[in-house]
Amino acid sequence: MDQQQPWQWTEDVWRGHVEHVRAGRRLVHDDPSLRWPTGARVAVLLSFDSDHETPALRDGETSPGRMAQGEFGARFAVPRILDLLARHEAPSSFYMPAVCALLRPDEAPGYVAAGHEVAVHGWIHERNTALGHDDELELVSRALDVLEQQTGRRPTGIRTPSWDFSGSTLAVIRELGFAYDSSLMADAEPYELLERGERTGVVEIPVEWIRDDAPYLMMDRFGGLRPHMPPRDLLQIWIDEFDAAREEGGVFQLTMHPHIIGHRSRLRILDDLLAHIRSFDDVWIGTHADLATHVRTLL
Repeated sequence: MDQQQPWQWTEDVWRGHVEHVRAGRRLVHDDPSLRWPTGARVAVLLSFDSDHETPALRDGETSPGRMAQGEFGARFAVPRILDLLARHEAPSSFYMPAVCALLRPDEAPGYVAAGHEVAVHGWIHERNTALGHDDELELVSRALDVLEQQTGRRPTGIRTPSWDFSGSTLAVIRELGFAYDSSLMADAEPYELLERGERTGVVEIPVEWIRDDAPYLMMDRFGGLRPHMPPRDLLQIWIDEFDAAREEGGVFQLTMHPHIIGHRSRLRILDDLLAHIRSFDDVWIGTHADLATHVRTLL
């Protein structure tokens, strides 16, 4: 039988797809003084996807030029990012493919030693929607083991590579006992994930392309991606996002990549952004794992 087109689906089919993974209760306390750690008005979550060479490797692109682009992230950018975060006293979350950790066994422990979180970001930045359940489970399990062996801590959080969330991803997350995920976009504040209407106890810390450096700044030599956003224009977007989150008493979450944000002119705007954030005395900056722990009391 030919596969049906979406317009041919019955209601139970299209409704089933929509309801497979949904947003449950928003995990935000009604009392503003209890909403975020330390009684802060706004919670700030900085994250870095330390992908380095793996997006190219995943696609079988192994040229020295592509490998050098990834190497820049680890070699040039990461030390400067860590220095910047230390100056602003900004504990952050680093999501790392296991292959990157194996290429540089000292990198993940270095993040932990500096007071940051290391969390799972796939094996080789694979595309989850191209995998079956068993393959996805195996790769995430192996990635968990690598990061635990290197850091001495079993990660409690996961961010799927490219935020690519398959029909099996939530089942894998639950099977492996993750406390939180940070790959979906159903809200601006943390919420509980539902699977086919069932509460899962998994905290979702949502992301968004507006708060990601890649759409603005990533370059693809042979494709259509051409960065056209001056870094200081991007700084204003992120300042506006933070200011609005603070006004609402919400979460300001950023996703960045060392090989993208880690160039000199771009690190300057991250420095300026953190200086703006630190100019307020009602801000809490912490890891995604710390915030997930805080909001789990509302589950």
